[in-house]
Amino acid sequence: MTDVKSTRPIPAEPALRVPATLDEALDPAWLGEALASVGQGAKVRSVETVEVIRTVATKVRFTVTFDGAAGTQAFCLKGLLDVDEMTRLGGATCVLEGDFYLRLAPQLDVQVPEAVAVITDRAAGQSVLLMRDLIAGGGRFCSALEAFTVDDAASSLAQIARLHAGSALLDGAGWIRPRAAELARMPHMTADILQGLLDGPRGDNLSPAVRNGARLIAGMRALADRDAGRPQFLVHGDAHAGNIFRTAQGSGLIDWQVLQRAGWAIDVAYHLCAVLPVELAEQEERRLLGLYLDLARGHGLTLPGAEEAWRQYRESVMYGYYMWGITRRVAPDITAQFTDRLGRAVMRHESHALLDVA
Repeated sequence: MTDVKSTRPIPAEPALRVPATLDEALDPAWLGEALASVGQGAKVRSVETVEVIRTVATKVRFTVTFDGAAGTQAFCLKGLLDVDEMTRLGGATCVLEGDFYLRLAPQLDVQVPEAVAVITDRAAGQSVLLMRDLIAGGGRFCSALEAFTVDDAASSLAQIARLHAGSALLDGAGWIRPRAAELARMPHMTADILQGLLDGPRGDNLSPAVRNGARLIAGMRALADRDAGRPQFLVHGDAHAGNIFRTAQGSGLIDWQVLQRAGWAIDVAYHLCAVLPVELAEQEERRLLGLYLDLARGHGLTLPGAEEAWRQYRESVMYGYYMWGITRRVAPDITAQFTDRLGRAVMRHESHALLDVA
């Protein structure tokens, strides 16, 4: 695997309280301390909200005007804000993302947002992330409903190959877990609950055998068990279109809350089958898989031959289908789009059969 080197500065890690509400996060006094590393220690004169996006985590774009030479700068803050206690229990994913920017991003040759500060309360299991505003800098976030072209997919696939090339960083990084096995065995996601989700519009174009909650859980567990015996890579885990951005320098990756160690194919199959329209995926996915294999080998990775790689890809489509099958807090049209694309990929690749799931 390729040796990695520092390519960007490490974000500041000020010892501050983690805000629980949007008002607390945009408090000028708190921001003055949180952004001291980029504000030259100056007092925050004013804060102006640009956009607030609420899913599970809140993303808020805003500008800060500092006293003195630091002037006005544009940022984005991400964290669990104004949420109920049940949602706050998921704060560990925010801590994981913060640790990605603190421990891994400075050593990876992957385009990611510039993180300027990470504020974490490890005892409480909460964290917020402060980044430069990509949109203000001329970047563009891809839409979850945007159909990628083959060239678009090739560009983002190249970033995934660069991420996997940093897999040597897994050595000694026990905090990066094999999440697929954990996700497959979540006690609160029962077959009956999953079936209720699949019976909605998200499953309208799927065969009864694939639109089956118990079978999907069995498929995900079989994949996780098989994947655990394969070489492990540094994997994004949620590389759908909504987590891709584009700048003049090319594609980049955001949202590291499902960062994990897993087989390479989990990222590649999920990504291609989520971002490409079904008909285009049918025509181009094997060629794009070959492109990924060439890129990854060029980064020094050891990967299986064409036929074994194709089999692992076909099995691993199950991961993305499961991830969107269980999704509950995303807009219904987005959930339906991704579940449909990935579920139909499971159908065409006969993933259940490959995983020996009856």
